[in-house]
Amino acid sequence: MRALVSVSDKTGLVPFVKGLVAAGFEIVSTGGTKRALDDAGLPTIGIEEVTGFPEIMDGRVKTLHPKVHAGLLARRDRADDMATLAEKEITPIDLVAVNLYPFKQTIEDQTKDLADAIENIDIGGPSMIRAAAKNYRDVTVVVDSDDYDRVLAELKTAGHTSAELRADLAAKAFRHTAAYDAVIAGYLTKQIATTPAKTLTLTFDKEADLRYGENSHQKATLYRDAVLTTNFSLLSAKQLHGKQLSYNNIKDADAAMRTVREFTAPTVVAMKHMNPCGIGTAETLEAAWDRAYQADSVSIFGGVIALNRPVDLATAEKMHQIFLEIIIAPSFDEDALAVLTKKKNLRLLQVDFKAPETPEPELVSVMGGLLVQDEDVLAEDPTTWQVATETQPTPEQLQTLAFAWKAVKHVKSNAIVVANGERTLGVGAGQPNRIDSLKIAVKHAGEAIDDTAVMASDAFFPFDDCVKYAAEHGIKAIVQPGGSVRDQESIDAANAAGIAMVFTGIRHFRH
Repeated sequence: MRALVSVSDKTGLVPFVKGLVAAGFEIVSTGGTKRALDDAGLPTIGIEEVTGFPEIMDGRVKTLHPKVHAGLLARRDRADDMATLAEKEITPIDLVAVNLYPFKQTIEDQTKDLADAIENIDIGGPSMIRAAAKNYRDVTVVVDSDDYDRVLAELKTAGHTSAELRADLAAKAFRHTAAYDAVIAGYLTKQIATTPAKTLTLTFDKEADLRYGENSHQKATLYRDAVLTTNFSLLSAKQLHGKQLSYNNIKDADAAMRTVREFTAPTVVAMKHMNPCGIGTAETLEAAWDRAYQADSVSIFGGVIALNRPVDLATAEKMHQIFLEIIIAPSFDEDALAVLTKKKNLRLLQVDFKAPETPEPELVSVMGGLLVQDEDVLAEDPTTWQVATETQPTPEQLQTLAFAWKAVKHVKSNAIVVANGERTLGVGAGQPNRIDSLKIAVKHAGEAIDDTAVMASDAFFPFDDCVKYAAEHGIKAIVQPGGSVRDQESIDAANAAGIAMVFTGIRHFRH
């Protein structure tokens, strides 16, 4: 039996090949793999001895030869295939152990450039893998060192690999080359492509099996973008404490992170079921926590908290007093960590809050397909907003409107936020009509609505009912996109109530 072994990642290489030799294989190898095996005292045959042709072009061409690929692709049950091998003096290859040039690791290295990436595009490796996997009925293909023991175990007990194992490894091999090519395609599309892609190629690496999905009867798995380009991601977070994140935890934590990055002052976001139930901002993190908690002291129970400053002891002690699922922050002071880790199940996540230079596309699955869009990270300048009413907003109101506008874009549509300059007062989310969302927000705000209260709406008002209801409940200023054919009715209602209303010209639906 003959095995061809050529690996970039040499984890477990020598013990594996020792096992192959013990099982009766002769070993054909290339380049650095051959040197490693030779150094270990293992007998090897150089690839040029098989092909009768030397490696050329700095190793770019070494295994692309009929004596390699015919040896892999020959069907052992076809007399004509075997006759061809005999006629051309080609020895069949029964096992291929190949892993590929480290393309992904190269492009993740900030010191490497496009030329380095190009040189780490493997050509011969994928060709051998695909040939062996295509002929899996006769050839064993191994692309992952985790499978070495499985292969050796069957060779030891049966003298050959089973059909079931070869089939399983072949499927894995094609997944491996598909993922490899997808990473290359994605990288080169960003670097050098000049036309839009008609085919979307994506690859994700398995991060973890989750206990269950949205509900206990649903299976779920977390996958990581194979080429994640930002550290501001839940997938790049360092978990300091607590049990494994659940499916719902992950979605809420991601939503909390998206929301808190909107704010530059010390800010605390409390997230519940993908909607912020409280956002507080202040000069200190402790004060911001107090305001976020005050925004909805009921809904925050069991919530996910994101803070955009290192967690200090005073803030930690207050958060420790209630049940929370997750706390996300840039870092935790040692004494704060000592307090929070007293609760064994509380997840503490440390995240690099440096915003990515290039926003990542958002991917959302639908039955049978995928929606892709840019992130909603548009930078907006409140000084460019259009005042639609006779009443002008004060500078203080304009600042509060900007705060409410940042908050409302992260609330499920139809979205309404009632806020003052310190915190959200009430949030209305996900209702089929906008007036019901407003009623929920006003009810939550209750007696907290005073002369500083404003309202933000993620989309325009189709009728004047929202403006009238807001006026009846003490709202003094409104921010909304505008753009309805009935805008004038809302403007007239605001003028009649002495409310300042500004149009942003941009809507922020979030479904």
